[in-house]
Amino acid sequence: MPDPLLVIARDGEHEIEIQRSRFLCRLVRVPDPAAASAVIAEVRREHWSATHNCTAFRVGREGEVQRSSDDGEPAGTAGVPMLEVLLRRELTDVVAVVTRYFGGVKLGAGGLVRAYGRAVSETIERVGVLRRVRHTRFLLAVPHADAGRLENALRAAGHPVVEVTYGRHAEITATAADPQAFRAWLAAQTGGSVEAVEVGEVDVEVGT
Repeated sequence: MPDPLLVIARDGEHEIEIQRSRFLCRLVRVPDPAAASAVIAEVRREHWSATHNCTAFRVGREGEVQRSSDDGEPAGTAGVPMLEVLLRRELTDVVAVVTRYFGGVKLGAGGLVRAYGRAVSETIERVGVLRRVRHTRFLLAVPHADAGRLENALRAAGHPVVEVTYGRHAEITATAADPQAFRAWLAAQTGGSVEAVEVGEVDVEVGT
């Protein structure tokens, strides 16, 4: 399995000014290319009078879908450096739109590359990042009297508890990044009396 990628912690915006040109970057979490295109369309409607609305996005479990657009800037000076920032930061499921309002001073190709890349980089620093880790979901059936103690133990050990339901037995749905280690931990906690039944996988976002 590839190393886990990162996602932005929240949507956000940030503006920088270079030689009187304003560069407004918007970062938005998106699940697929269609959602990224919708964000791009929204920004272009909002900033219809801007000189350029340049874009880059990367989506997919492994960041396998990626696209960029210079939107009229010289080829390779806007969308590509924006996408390179997303790649370098190992981010996925994110779209970046940098809106430029021209200030009257030409920046040259190198200046544009630095400006668009800087706008995205600084915005990432402001919104923060989370690490996305694939976890296995487990269903644990336990006696009612033991449910509270086991739930507390799970949380204390850092195993996310998704849901607790009560029927004939209490059922706790929890996740773990290392299934083998989780089973060993559970056996030690319960004396082997509780079975961990795998019920799928889920991505869990944790701090970096």
